[in-house]
Amino acid sequence: MPEPTLAPATPPLTARELSVLALVAEGQSNRAIGETLELSALTVKSHLARIARKLGTGDRAALVAVALRRGLI
Repeated sequence: MPEPTLAPATPPLTARELSVLALVAEGQSNRAIGETLELSALTVKSHLARIARKLGTGDRAALVAVALRRGLI
């Protein structure tokens, strides 16, 4: 009997991406996240785009929901 195939693993998030994601989960704006992490709002937006690509979803609420289900935050 063949082994069941597993779903592809989520590419790992960097420490910075996890920090951004945690602050998104707190409801912070890109600007507020940038101020907290000493990044520009554009850099925060770039991190969110990479997170969305890795998690396979785009909007903030879905990012948080997926991250919670996967135990990332």
